[in-house]
Amino acid sequence: MTPTILVVDDDPDFRELVAEILASEGYLIRQAASAEEALDALTAGPVQLVLTDQRMPGLDGLELTRRVRAASEPPEVIVMTAFGTIPRAVEAVRLGAADYITKPLESPAALRQLVRMVLGESSHADGAAPEEFLTRDPETLATLALADRSAATDATVLITGASGTGKELLARRIHNKSKRADRPFVPVNSAAIPDSLAESELFGHEKGAFTGADKRRIGRFEQADGGTLFLDEVGELSEMVQAKLLRTLEERTVERVGGTTPVSVDIRLVAATNRDLEHRIKTGRFREDLFYRLNVVRLELTPLSERRGDIELLVPVLVESLSARLGTPTKTISDDAMDRLKTHSWPGNVRELRNVLERALIASSGNEIRQGDLPELGQPETTAASGASPISLAERERLAILEALEKCGGHRERAAQLLGISVRTLYTRLKEYDIR
Repeated sequence: MTPTILVVDDDPDFRELVAEILASEGYLIRQAASAEEALDALTAGPVQLVLTDQRMPGLDGLELTRRVRAASEPPEVIVMTAFGTIPRAVEAVRLGAADYITKPLESPAALRQLVRMVLGESSHADGAAPEEFLTRDPETLATLALADRSAATDATVLITGASGTGKELLARRIHNKSKRADRPFVPVNSAAIPDSLAESELFGHEKGAFTGADKRRIGRFEQADGGTLFLDEVGELSEMVQAKLLRTLEERTVERVGGTTPVSVDIRLVAATNRDLEHRIKTGRFREDLFYRLNVVRLELTPLSERRGDIELLVPVLVESLSARLGTPTKTISDDAMDRLKTHSWPGNVRELRNVLERALIASSGNEIRQGDLPELGQPETTAASGASPISLAERERLAILEALEKCGGHRERAAQLLGISVRTLYTRLKEYDIR
């Protein structure tokens, strides 16, 4: 049966955007402009998921969540919340919401992925990105070869690289080539989970474990039982969660919040980070013993700026998949547009390239994408002298953040989207690099 989703938001433009994204995935969509209208809509027929804004006139998203979850056969609920009101979204989770997502959306892919997870559907690679790495780069080819060899084992894998380089795509490749391929692949973005919810999110909780825990919740480890758990941005986990993660990996059991009986889990862990974990160990922000547990097989992904020859391979595939998802004719790329794409520094890597091409497909009027359809790229950067000294990963990241902020006029949410990271992660980086 095709799931029915009720989208509730008093902002008609945002409501339509969410509805279009989910309708393109084949879901049946109903819409409501208020919580009161949503409650009426729920009487018109079964709904499997309610996606509601947190702040609305009249009844707000919290009260709607409480009433929806009090039904005899309640649908799941996802709360949409502005970054500054995340604590209210956390309260909605305590009232029974399955999860929350920040608005404006980090990306359509993030919304689709969350909805699939909450509805209990198997994860699959997003149609907006190639399912396989397209590369001629020798370093990346060597990394893929090592990834394929590790896939045949159950060894823990640590993937490092800048945001947008394809760490989740590589994790999926490892899962799909492993003996666990027919079991769940469960992705978790550690940076998107508030510290107060991380333990419950990963390890689950028992009914009555805390105020609002009206039922048992199965954590991501148990959801991934028999398959692969992909723990992205693992460097953002709190010290308390790091300790529990280490114990879980050593004992192969989880203990739900409020529980006393260990639950056995059989998972293959693939972790990823765009942080320098060795440096975080020195500064006391990451456990050294956990690092050694994760760093069994190390795979490092090269940024797109260092493999520009791959852009000609990536662009046609991305344009074709984006066109299919947007319902637009597949367009060709003019020589001047391709030259501009090849000279851009790509601080957001492949994710930024995909976003740029998606906007260009919508903006271009003909059957060809031209350089004029890429206004956000500005003028080509001057090439650095061949004898210039290499810069550190941290300095490269700092410069990428500054460049993204400049392009977005200082708007942090748009800069985070361009870089392919959560707003919470961007705020952490701004503080760490003393960017004001």
